[in-house]
Amino acid sequence: MKSSTTLKSILYTCISASLSVITIPIALKAQTTKIIKVKFDQPIAKVQPNMWGVFFEDINFGADGGIYAELIKNRSFEFTKPLMGWTIQRKKANEGEILVVNRKDVNASNLRYLQINNENGVFGIVNEGFKGIGIKKGLRYNFSVMYRQLAPGVKLHLQLLNEKDQVIGEGSLIPEKSGEAWNKQSTSFTATETDPKAKFAVILEGKGKIDLDMISLFPGDTWKNRPQGLRADMVQLLADMKPGFIRFPGGCIVEGTDLANRYQWKNTIGPIEDRKMIINRWNTEFAHRAAPDYFQSFGLGFFEYFQLAEDIGSDALPILNCGMACQFNSGEVASLDELDPYVQDALDLIEFANGDVSTKWGKMRADLGHPKPFNLKMMGVGNENWGPQYLERLAIFTKAIKAKYPDFKLINSSGTDPEGDRFNLLNTSLRGTKADFIDEHYYRPADWFLKNAGRYDNYPRNDTKIFVGEYAVHADKNYVGSNRNNWQSALASASLMTGLERNADVVQMASYAPLFAHIDAWQWAPDMIWVDNLQSYGTPDYYVQKLFSTNKGTDVVSITLDGKNIIGQDGLYASSVLDAGKKELIIKISNSSDQAKVIDFDLEGKTKLKNKGTLEELADANLNQLNSFTNPEAVSPKKSNIKVNGKKLTASLKPYSFNVFKIPFNEFILTKR
Repeated sequence: MKSSTTLKSILYTCISASLSVITIPIALKAQTTKIIKVKFDQPIAKVQPNMWGVFFEDINFGADGGIYAELIKNRSFEFTKPLMGWTIQRKKANEGEILVVNRKDVNASNLRYLQINNENGVFGIVNEGFKGIGIKKGLRYNFSVMYRQLAPGVKLHLQLLNEKDQVIGEGSLIPEKSGEAWNKQSTSFTATETDPKAKFAVILEGKGKIDLDMISLFPGDTWKNRPQGLRADMVQLLADMKPGFIRFPGGCIVEGTDLANRYQWKNTIGPIEDRKMIINRWNTEFAHRAAPDYFQSFGLGFFEYFQLAEDIGSDALPILNCGMACQFNSGEVASLDELDPYVQDALDLIEFANGDVSTKWGKMRADLGHPKPFNLKMMGVGNENWGPQYLERLAIFTKAIKAKYPDFKLINSSGTDPEGDRFNLLNTSLRGTKADFIDEHYYRPADWFLKNAGRYDNYPRNDTKIFVGEYAVHADKNYVGSNRNNWQSALASASLMTGLERNADVVQMASYAPLFAHIDAWQWAPDMIWVDNLQSYGTPDYYVQKLFSTNKGTDVVSITLDGKNIIGQDGLYASSVLDAGKKELIIKISNSSDQAKVIDFDLEGKTKLKNKGTLEELADANLNQLNSFTNPEAVSPKKSNIKVNGKKLTASLKPYSFNVFKIPFNEFILTKR
């Protein structure tokens, strides 16, 4: 993800509203029939099982306030303003009745707690949640708190409140223990109404003094019903995509605005109360979308990332800091003679993921409940870093990691842009060192995507592979927020992706970015999935990504128009793969023009195809069409049956459409090339 300081106005000509809806019948707009040849029994490249993945970064309140299901903001009072998110309720204010106590020398990871001296008999604190708290009628809510009280005498009343401060769910908790030690206690209660913008109150009854920390509230319907887990609806959207990998935790938060604020994975594992919160670097990155309440609690930490990847059948792809902060912010670097701790973090992470339980970090993983290794295969060293300073630090990482784990794959940055002097230096240098992967990023207008569908057709077919780690079509600046995820952008992405798939021997992995955005708390758009406090929906981009990921196949086969790769001739873009396991020929083709296209597919090969297949079609005559909370599937795949006549398939492609044809076969006959 790029820093805001690198953003430029991305302009391209948009079709005016008056032309965006096609009113002329498709049949009248159809042109001369195109003959497209598919040589389906001559594989030209292997498709990696993990080719199409997802990229997660805690931007747009994607973690706290998003997929991490905690409903309480600033639950441990660690924000820069310790009571941010909280308001105080009492009949009469008394000096010293509430204190934020700092215990830095006792617990450097969890500095603060709240001390309440309740002399009036009734005292309350109310939390606003993340742009409100989403509450569902009939759902159980699980409350927990860490507390310390010298003597018993205080009872906690727990209340969910709607906008009118009416109680829509309540419970109570009487602290069971007293003394100097900290204790954790929990209870649960059920909501009586649905409200997307509720609040949560803790009312103290009885005179006495009590210390409170880690005040927490989770819905009872988390993913796999895990305590303090993830939002099930958001994870389900990911699981439905069947992504080959999850790249995490970013993005620019890996770098941090400075090295002190960089992401450190070791601070994100272990007991929740011991994970050291930091400010999110997207907190004030965008002046026009400042979010001073944006922090990282790390309730979603590296163990949970690995667990999530395992849950949905994806490879884990962590990205680690290489000793460089964001070069657009502070540009701070660790000196080369002080790089050892950064390198050791990388080595320790591999041991944490893969090590035997007899190792230090393998035992840590087992103690967290996962004795079986996670089978980590790769990691990224740095994010969007560039220049000779990156290359010299990368060389140190590479030497150390390859010495201990020679088969482990490393992702290397090519900077922030897909061309220019910075890119050229890195691309040339990294190929010279036979890097495993070069990570290319591009955020560009639709026209750039269409023009670059053939980008990788002439790339070197050598040992260095490409990982397109971040890409998205960025619409005109007049399109704001979720309006940027229109059908035009998704269709342009689909068109480019046919070029990525056709070159699967070069481009072995790719992921759209970013993944999630909260409709009331976003900093960056477009995004694949939009959420509010209760709902989530996939954009047209989501369905494009899903169609590629669930139809990736195993082998690329040739598909041509007039003997050439299909990279925009007459508005067409295409790729084709075989799926040896499912025994299917899969053809992906987009029509980016405003005219219908009649296509005769000439299917060349000895393998006998079945005479019936299916078509999954994404289409809309309005390029500005969006999905939304009220119409989440406005642009979504429509499935129909197709007929195959021997080795011929005739199809009419709608204007502005992306089409996935699947034709089953009995046995595959390999023809030598």
